[in-house]
Amino acid sequence: MDERRLGAIGWAAMRVLLANPRGFCAGVNMAIECVDKVLAVKGPPVYVYHEIVHNRHVVDGFDRRGVTFVDNVEQIPEGSVVVYSAHGVSPEVRRAARKRRLYEVDATCPLVTKVHMEVLRYVRDGYTIIFVGHRNHDEAIGTVGEAPGSIIVVESADEVAKLEVPDPHKLAYVTQTTLSVSDAQIVVNALRARWPGIRFPEKEDICYATTNRQMAVTQLVAEAEVVLVIGSRNSSNSQRLVERAAEAGRAAYLIDDASELDPTWLHGKQSVLVTAGASAPEYLVEQLLARLAGEFGGVVESHTLVEEDMYFDLPKSARSLAVIR
Repeated sequence: MDERRLGAIGWAAMRVLLANPRGFCAGVNMAIECVDKVLAVKGPPVYVYHEIVHNRHVVDGFDRRGVTFVDNVEQIPEGSVVVYSAHGVSPEVRRAARKRRLYEVDATCPLVTKVHMEVLRYVRDGYTIIFVGHRNHDEAIGTVGEAPGSIIVVESADEVAKLEVPDPHKLAYVTQTTLSVSDAQIVVNALRARWPGIRFPEKEDICYATTNRQMAVTQLVAEAEVVLVIGSRNSSNSQRLVERAAEAGRAAYLIDDASELDPTWLHGKQSVLVTAGASAPEYLVEQLLARLAGEFGGVVESHTLVEEDMYFDLPKSARSLAVIR
């Protein structure tokens, strides 16, 4: 046994490497602020199309405050206010909402909207678009809905090899904003190898927050024996953080909160890396750090790889709510 102080249950003190940046990104902050604004101005019930962000604690918290999450706008009473989630929606959803005379508050992340706009430009110019992403993710469904007859979704390089396209000379690709940087690059390399003339956006589609959080794990993981990621199972960017750690050969676990921590994961370990997906609240990280300190003698070392100062204003539809009250 080394001479470091002991935790409450007898294990030696543990290094806790706290990754920064972590947790909420600008898009998530804006989306949550949108729902808070509607609640403050209109009061419950408030209707949100799909989960506002992919985090169980955020969704449950809003549910307790009178927010109803729906998967079909037909579930919303006519004339109500509907908030669109941060992941974006298809034009078909918007048409259905207007048919029901719903007041639309669009909490779509501006970086997701950027991808929608790229799709529309490519379609206008007669291109077939390859969407690199997870076909069942809300973001993919909303983006594909912009031009379902012109978009093909691929998830892997193997799928690229089997693709058939109408015109290989009129081809472009865009990517989901929450992908693993390394996984996306593999697919992109396959696309460029097969079709060297394929067009692509001038600016990267994978969002800054996704990239930064993955980079932090990549740079810090060598110092840790175990990686704990705060985030929900349906959070794509949180899952990618776990995958990034696993790629480095580390045991990595995705947990919604501190209660899901299995002490056996840390038995005999001297260091752990803690981070959080872009939709995970900071208070969940603080609760996990408190448990690591109390049970394992955890000593926190904060490691900041890049400072984030991105901020998105509330959309006009949210700012205008007070006028229509």
